[in-house]
Amino acid sequence: MKLISWNVNGLRACMNKGFEDFLRAADADAFCVQETKMQREQAEFVFDGYEEYWNSAEKKGYSGTAIFSKNAPLNVTYGIGLEEHDKEGRVITAEYENFYLVTVYTPNSQRELARLDYRMVWEDLFRAYLLELDKKKPVIVCGDLNVAAEEIDLKNPKTNRKNAGFTDEERAKFRELKAAGFVDTFRHLHPEEVKYSWWSYMFKAREKNAGWRIDYFVVSERIADKVQAAEIHNEILGSDHCPVSIVIDL
Repeated sequence: MKLISWNVNGLRACMNKGFEDFLRAADADAFCVQETKMQREQAEFVFDGYEEYWNSAEKKGYSGTAIFSKNAPLNVTYGIGLEEHDKEGRVITAEYENFYLVTVYTPNSQRELARLDYRMVWEDLFRAYLLELDKKKPVIVCGDLNVAAEEIDLKNPKTNRKNAGFTDEERAKFRELKAAGFVDTFRHLHPEEVKYSWWSYMFKAREKNAGWRIDYFVVSERIADKVQAAEIHNEILGSDHCPVSIVIDL
């Protein structure tokens, strides 16, 4: 089974930059999208062969997630079940026979860490949500987690130490997630590989490959050995992020 995740930074814009071509060519069983930045009715898309599930933010043109799935899930839920945290369209959970697939767009801590305190609250609530799911069946989490976990995961770790996405606090929350029984699939299969999934639009960062790895597939520990491949498709353009994928035998 092939699963793909991509922060498209605006799906309508990305549709004009090759999104549909990649969707077709990739032929994934499920394709998860973050930062759709739209309501479904704002555009005419036809994704033949895929069931569509959308969670848009209340605020127009902001955040938002979607899942396109070849097989209809048993059940789909939106958010983490807490109204005050579910207004930004950040989470969709699709339940299948043998697992849950959760796509997430983790809140960014923002410039000068204006939203770091909120991010810390979110991290604890989201981890608790995943652990409740994990009691029932294994979980596959994918999306833009807005953190570079280790120094190997960004080009300039020393100068970014106190910047959003690489603070000690955010990295500690990622370690807590792993300690709670989850595995970072790319790092599990590629312990030493340097590869990034996001580049700033400034300073020709992508040309110079001065990037960050902040897009992930994280799975319940008990199915980590079922992951056959975990890839970062940094050759695919169309967003400031590139797609990431896994192949898993469940």
